[in-house]
Amino acid sequence: MALEKGIAGLVSDFIAAGRPSARARSIDERRAGYIASTSLAGETETRVQVEDVTLEGVTLRVFSPLEANGKLPALIYYHGGCFISGGFATHDNQLRQLAWYSGCRVIAVQYRLAPEHRWPAAHDDALQGAEVIWKNAEHLNIDPQRITLAGDSAGGHLALVTALRLKAAAVWQPAQLVLIYPMLDATAYFDSYTFNGSDYVITRDALLSGYEMYLGDTDRLLSDVSPLWRDDFAGLPPVHIITAEFDPLCDEGEALYQHMTDQGVNCTCSRYLGVIHGFFQLAGISQSARDAIQDVAARVARA
Repeated sequence: MALEKGIAGLVSDFIAAGRPSARARSIDERRAGYIASTSLAGETETRVQVEDVTLEGVTLRVFSPLEANGKLPALIYYHGGCFISGGFATHDNQLRQLAWYSGCRVIAVQYRLAPEHRWPAAHDDALQGAEVIWKNAEHLNIDPQRITLAGDSAGGHLALVTALRLKAAAVWQPAQLVLIYPMLDATAYFDSYTFNGSDYVITRDALLSGYEMYLGDTDRLLSDVSPLWRDDFAGLPPVHIITAEFDPLCDEGEALYQHMTDQGVNCTCSRYLGVIHGFFQLAGISQSARDAIQDVAARVARA
């Protein structure tokens, strides 16, 4: 399928600029560029209350619909950014929208970024954030039986690994997972890394350089580094995976669907056509992004 009109403009500009290399930019430039891209997220949703809460040394950002009362289902969200960028600022608008459309509380978890903090800092922070939220469910006014774990890109990876760690600990589990074009395979095994790796703004180079800064010399096939290849998915709650047609990660997201299904997990997968990696943050120019936000919100509400 052809690229969506708004997405096609971004891709054309990227190609016309000579396909600038992510590796040629400093980490500060990459982080600033990510923040600048939030201008494409659409109008800011104002029908929510946003507050920062610090619990057990962990700072969370909580998004609540203005009309919400009582205990609500919750969405714990991990931001993307290839393990090297992103945070509250880069994901503010879509999390506002998710809170409003779902009628639920959305709780954003930040984690330490590479290259300042390497493996396993982000993974450990993601788990700690989920545990703190669950233990403080009463304080946060959320239903601990109706918690969804979700994230995009690196955040989707962290949501999956956090769920697997929670399953192994056998204390509690989320009601479901929503993984938005997750980074799953640090070996870059699949063909979509080649077919979609050069022209579509978030390139093979951008993704792999993020892995390199975070992982260093860490074995790329460790189970928590490349969770796609694990054989212990059985026992996870229901999982929904979102992939994008022109994403270097498209194949591995769909391979995860197959692996999970083979291992008995209730798993579904939706491929959005005409869009690229990162489209979930482009609701200002992408109908697919707006549709995906509405779909994820509905899933959270039904948890």
